[in-house]
Amino acid sequence: MNDIERGGKSLLEAKCPQCEEVMANMGLDFESPKKDDLKKWEHIKSLYSVGITFHSCGCSGPGYIPNSKEKLIEYFEGIKTAYLKNIHFWRTRTEPTNKVEHNKDNQRNWAKLNSISANYKKEIVKNQEGIDFWLKKVQEIESKISLIK
Repeated sequence: MNDIERGGKSLLEAKCPQCEEVMANMGLDFESPKKDDLKKWEHIKSLYSVGITFHSCGCSGPGYIPNSKEKLIEYFEGIKTAYLKNIHFWRTRTEPTNKVEHNKDNQRNWAKLNSISANYKKEIVKNQEGIDFWLKKVQEIESKISLIK
């Protein structure tokens, strides 16, 4: 495994005491399973392969990290469902055609518009831009799910 930088040089490289390979930087909050617990090590490998590590400032921990393959898949399926709801919003949204509609749209949907364009106040965000953005996010999640399976 490479460092969390995916091949980049780390300031702190630690080598495995058994195989002498450079270990992955899993973060300060990482607690390694017992050496002979192969199921947990396989799960840690799955987490790392989809970019989930145990990095945080140390105050509150790294947040929710699923503790099994099934829960990890369930976690990503939940994220995918939220992304699909965003796609539904963009497919059913009526694009503003004038300044008044644009202002109303900004007031109602500012959070969704801002996730697509930081310049949403000055320009009309096209529905296709939102659909493309969220489709890309769905594809990323599906590739993570397929990596886990």
